[in-house]
Amino acid sequence: METYIGIKIIKAEPQSCPSDRHKSKAGDPGYKIEYEDGYVSWSPKGVFDAAYRQMGHMSFGVAFEAMRKGYKVMRKSWKSWDHIPCSDMYLEMQVPDKHSKMTCPYLFITVPECKEGTRRLPWQPAQFDLFSEDWQIKE
Repeated sequence: METYIGIKIIKAEPQSCPSDRHKSKAGDPGYKIEYEDGYVSWSPKGVFDAAYRQMGHMSFGVAFEAMRKGYKVMRKSWKSWDHIPCSDMYLEMQVPDKHSKMTCPYLFITVPECKEGTRRLPWQPAQFDLFSEDWQIKE
């Protein structure tokens, strides 16, 4: 068998195990999980805690994978720029198509409501960004 690692975005809430399962007994702590396609499952607490992080506590690697799936991301701790609330700035990944001048994917930051209007600038992470765990999906 091959070894894999997965990145997926789910909704979850604490829930005791509903019935005896493979290695879990009814009443064991765990989580009810709902996937993006509507599929509902249950996971033991230890397995869940090892695989998932709450959205506002993501590493850059998880945020990067989210951008690869088309999500916009931001850091909770970003300061305002030109007095713009940090909740308005976000990153995206651009994947070139046949009409693009660029030939490889790249990251860019969107800074709305500047004096000159919305700014979109190329972006690359600083060391501090790479090791921070306050990344979140922009809702």
